[in-house]
Amino acid sequence: MNTTEEIAAAAARLIVDEGMDWGPAKQRAARDLGAPRAALPGNDEVEDAVREHIAIFHADTQPAELRALRELAAVWMARLAEFRPHLTGAVWRGTATRLSNIHLQLYCDDSKAAEIALLDRGVDFDTAETQGPRGRTVDMLVLDAPCPALQERVTICLTILDFDDLRGALKPDARGLTERGDLGTLQILLEESQA
Repeated sequence: MNTTEEIAAAAARLIVDEGMDWGPAKQRAARDLGAPRAALPGNDEVEDAVREHIAIFHADTQPAELRALRELAAVWMARLAEFRPHLTGAVWRGTATRLSNIHLQLYCDDSKAAEIALLDRGVDFDTAETQGPRGRTVDMLVLDAPCPALQERVTICLTILDFDDLRGALKPDARGLTERGDLGTLQILLEESQA
């Protein structure tokens, strides 16, 4: 195993077992291994390592946890339908565990409309900033929602994007996988996992 593969495996453990985000997990894994930053693995390599770690250590629990998170995501996508929500991240890609956040991207004509809608519905949330498309900073609304199937609360991150950002958002990556999907596509995944 070369240094990059070692970092990917260590980062995968941090992501799956401790719920760390990918970037910080790669940085910490490299630091813990005393490896140079140049050896940091790409996200595809980390995703492969995450899938391998789940298959070895969490194969008995992860499918049910993923399903619970996807079902909760579907509920929130239906609630926020007016903002064209798309699921992304580990819950979309199938590598989520109970420690994973649900990441929804909202494509809004007005960046404050989602905040107003949540306030009108009495939903508490915090605001943060995150990296959006083309490297610009965008708003993220972070809320805490009960997940009855997991019997715990789950963090839901709503990234607020411009409606124009939706163009090209569903293009598949080099592996033929998409980075996000809408509610209809998520429901197909849920049906397939039940069959």
